[in-house]
Amino acid sequence: MKTYSEEMAEAANSKNPWWWVPSLYFTEGIPYVIVITVSVIMYKKLGVSNADIGLYTSLLYLPWVIKPIWSPIVDLKGTKRKWFLGMQLLVALAFLLTGFSLGTSAFFMVSLACFWMAAFASATNDIASDGYYMIALTEKKQSFFLGVRSTFYRLAMITGQGLIVVVAGFLEEHYGDNTRAWSYTMLITGLLMVVLTLINFFTTPEVEYQDTEAPKQHLDFVGVFKSFFQKEQIGLALAFILLYRLGESQLVKMASPFLLDERGTGGLALSTTEVGTIYGTLGIIALSLGGILGGFVISRDGLGKWMLPMILALNVPNLFYVLLSIFTPESVVYASVVVVIEQFGYGFGFAAYLMYLIYIAEGISKTSHYAIATGFMALGMMVPGMISGYVQELLGYTGFFVWVVIAAIPGILVVRYLKFPQDYGKKDQERNED
Repeated sequence: MKTYSEEMAEAANSKNPWWWVPSLYFTEGIPYVIVITVSVIMYKKLGVSNADIGLYTSLLYLPWVIKPIWSPIVDLKGTKRKWFLGMQLLVALAFLLTGFSLGTSAFFMVSLACFWMAAFASATNDIASDGYYMIALTEKKQSFFLGVRSTFYRLAMITGQGLIVVVAGFLEEHYGDNTRAWSYTMLITGLLMVVLTLINFFTTPEVEYQDTEAPKQHLDFVGVFKSFFQKEQIGLALAFILLYRLGESQLVKMASPFLLDERGTGGLALSTTEVGTIYGTLGIIALSLGGILGGFVISRDGLGKWMLPMILALNVPNLFYVLLSIFTPESVVYASVVVVIEQFGYGFGFAAYLMYLIYIAEGISKTSHYAIATGFMALGMMVPGMISGYVQELLGYTGFFVWVVIAAIPGILVVRYLKFPQDYGKKDQERNED
């Protein structure tokens, strides 16, 4: 007799996963990159200070920090397909409202409220989409399509940081009005989300039913959280998770303002189109190649051999931003080269970080523990990012980038004391799952 999960997976086979996996994960990536990354560029071009940009856009990480709290609701109430379709429409509405709000006197407060709505909807969409993926596909197909979902998520990053920012830059030049340009850009983004939601509606099969007699798993919230914080070396592990990107979490908020700011304030005075092209094409390609290489060497040699080289790869390239801020070259080539090196190093170094998160989640309640670990990961990006603008305004760009390099040191030191299997992640190592 077939199990409930096997019956649902078979139901999904009526529609080829190639029809819906790409669109589902492309849709998952778009709101994240708009809320976290593109919002920084938009506010910079609309005259918001670096301090406010750093503080308020970093707070937008919060929904991804606390999403483990309400993830069981998504699991127990309704179907995951209804959840992600509803959340995608909510994200579309939030972006449309953002576009309409930019011409108002209270645009900053109203647009932030819209981004908050989009952030909570996006975090919930992530929960539902990932849960649907695990239900709709057999274990073998889940493994096969991991590369596909990752590729289309990265394509969403390229679309957001590249194409959408380039469109905004074109509209800025065409209208000579940044407010009008970004208003139209956000309206276009909202319409894009509507189209993507419709595509997902028609391509994703229905594999869950609210009236099913399948037993619902009782979730012991206290037990799940208690078992996570009882793990060996959990204090050191949390320190590692929070400190690994302490420097990078601040750099990512101020890098675009640095490239866009006028030379009189220490910036490089690049255009919106140039920044979109650098980050959204060259930067994302370098990030992807770094991530692929990082995953390959860990699968070949294990995490132990590459942990220290990878955290160095993530942080050492930030020294080049110090040099850029000192010499402020006029040619866009220098900025492009620095972004490519930094993004490649980030992609390569982030592979060790993700592998360690998987390791720390091993054991009972792996899925919930991984959600908790990624919540701390988002917290490690949110809090430092909140103060990044104030630090930059206090120290100037050169002093800020020096601080970013110094901030990496605690995380590098913590690596020395972490205990984990040196061969963890090797392709030939078999591990038990929940």
